[in-house]
Amino acid sequence: MNDSLRIGLAGLGTVGTGVLDELADHGGLIADRCGRTVKVTAVSARTRSKDRGGHDLTGFQWFDDPAEMAQSDGIDVLVELIGGDEGPARACVEAALKAGKHVVTANKALLARHGVALAKLAEGAGVALNYEAAVAGAIPVIKTLRENLAGNAVTRVFGILNGTCNFILTKMENEGRDFADVLKEAQDLGYAEADPTFDIGGFDTAHKLVILTSLAFGTEVSLEDIFIEGIEDITLADIRNASSMGYKFKLLGVANRTEDGIEQRVHPALVRAGSPIADVGDAFNAVVVEGDFSSTLFLEGRGAGGHPTASSVVADICDIARGSRVPVFGLPADKLKPFRRAAMRAHAGGYYVALDMLDRPGELAGVAKAFADEGVSIESVIQRGPAMSRSKVGADIAPFVLITHDTLESAMRAALDKIEAQGHVASRPRMVRIERL
Repeated sequence: MNDSLRIGLAGLGTVGTGVLDELADHGGLIADRCGRTVKVTAVSARTRSKDRGGHDLTGFQWFDDPAEMAQSDGIDVLVELIGGDEGPARACVEAALKAGKHVVTANKALLARHGVALAKLAEGAGVALNYEAAVAGAIPVIKTLRENLAGNAVTRVFGILNGTCNFILTKMENEGRDFADVLKEAQDLGYAEADPTFDIGGFDTAHKLVILTSLAFGTEVSLEDIFIEGIEDITLADIRNASSMGYKFKLLGVANRTEDGIEQRVHPALVRAGSPIADVGDAFNAVVVEGDFSSTLFLEGRGAGGHPTASSVVADICDIARGSRVPVFGLPADKLKPFRRAAMRAHAGGYYVALDMLDRPGELAGVAKAFADEGVSIESVIQRGPAMSRSKVGADIAPFVLITHDTLESAMRAALDKIEAQGHVASRPRMVRIERL
């Protein structure tokens, strides 16, 4: 097949212009490897006049409406880089699939909300829906799960899926700076948006994790069935406490197969310093997949940025150019099992708990009793520094850190609720899972 593969590019931001860069710089190499030329013939964006790094768009057909471009006879593949789970992004992807066009997207939110419906459209039309760039940037985790591990039963997939959070936690640890200060730097560098909630609240990681869950376990995508907790409450004191005990903080997305169903969770965790996942720093991502025949695979790389993400977009385009097409979530959409949510279970490493205890006689005994009543065994208790300034209830505060033995999530939450209700602490206890990974 020697005819050109014609691309309609919807979205000309950082990733879209990165795709133009890669096709311009490596067009000949891509043609040799794919057996045909790949060229952009049409583009769509919100404004024509915006400076796009010197790219000349006059040679492309311009569409104000990406859904109109998606149905154009002048393209074979729609590349959707608009973002968002509704609006123009959803409209143009659905239009392309209904028109029998292949689709490449980097849109995690769209797939997390509408992935199964879009998979059915693609498979019904006999076209590809590729989305390597939607999860972990340049890391080829989608292809790994969808193709390379096709003969494996995956038991667990987890990782660092948000570079902004990893950047913030790494900076806090290495430079001794508080959360707000590092967050502002992340915003200044373009890692975090003006409203950073989507990143630091864990929602970006959640969108990516539900996609990996579907691929790993053959279930329908289910964004509603995921536990989400962000890093907003992690303090510099927590970072220092963890470091002194040989741990590092990471925001993890974890999906486990259990007898009761699938456990999906996003939350900060303590991981042992020196472990592979702990050593992933700055804005890098890492994904770990555990399969029965493959054993453990560890993939690390840049999880965001124009050129790394564009690399995955172009890889998806090349698969289409070669004539490769696989089921969207590894299995035909009608064979995906309904998602069955498992309750949060015991965690192998126990829990870290930070308490701002009121410095009064009997408070520590009251805390110990609350844990004992719920069957939670305390491994160690560490007091961090002298009593702090007086609290709003008129008592000095003594900061304590507790480490528990393995226990149930429900027992931990019940004990902490009791400790707070009984007035042993000046603020809500901070609980972080310790993960053995």
